[in-house]
Amino acid sequence: MLAENLQNWAKKERQEGRQEGLQEGRLETARNLIARTEMGDAMIAEIAGLAIEDVAKLRGEARH
Repeated sequence: MLAENLQNWAKKERQEGRQEGLQEGRLETARNLIARTEMGDAMIAEIAGLAIEDVAKLRGEARH
């Protein structure tokens, strides 16, 4: 029982880590596209797999 709980916990932690890594990669992709291209937010969102609102927020951060 304890070993099973530990395995489940470890699996959950690995999955959460993967999700965080994927999200950070998507954000970094969007930041690079904002900085290096003239693409609109909708196109960047589609390419990076983000919501348009997230891209707009990143664009606003890039201006500061």
